[in-house]
Amino acid sequence: MSYGIDALLTGKTRAFRGDETSAIAKQAADGTRRVGFLGIEGDEQADLTVHGGVDKAIHHYPRDHYEWWQGELGDHALLSAAGAFGENISTEGLVETEAAVGDRYRLGSALVEISQGRQPCWKLGHRFGVASVPATVVKTRRSGWYYRVIEEGAVAAGDALDLVERPLPDWTVERVFGLLIAGAGKREPAALRALAAMDELAGTWRVRAEKLLGN
Repeated sequence: MSYGIDALLTGKTRAFRGDETSAIAKQAADGTRRVGFLGIEGDEQADLTVHGGVDKAIHHYPRDHYEWWQGELGDHALLSAAGAFGENISTEGLVETEAAVGDRYRLGSALVEISQGRQPCWKLGHRFGVASVPATVVKTRRSGWYYRVIEEGAVAAGDALDLVERPLPDWTVERVFGLLIAGAGKREPAALRALAAMDELAGTWRVRAEKLLGN
């Protein structure tokens, strides 16, 4: 399966709210950018305790969801172009019900692997000026996801995102997000145990699975 990258986006840290800073306001990146183990050349994260790092090097949000969000939020200016959700990669045709933890894709010439869904925080609501946006993300599981970089390379808008390997097709981003973030894990302890032992899952989410089990 192959998907066209309709936008490649990066952002610099800047003032966001009061003393808080953020790099959520991504802009389209021209030309080819290097993909390193900590992300895409020219991209920054403000709070490295919760953003960035090897397990959250690149954020992908499906452009497919924008029409739905327009139905929720109306003709919001942020939804007129890719980047509304602070994503680095925008494509159509690949969503959370299909993409799975452990999926490996050739992103341009780099090799990346899905590590976890994107857990929304207050900054997403502040960006849209609608405080309920993070809760709506959780409720609908329209979360997007993060990649870790397995092999460094380069990427540009217009390149392909090609599926190379899908070792865990049953563990879709939508399912794992539901178990660990949206509350479904309380009813599925066996699934939580499997997630806690899943090497492909980001370390922080494996810890979260253990905590939900009461370990």
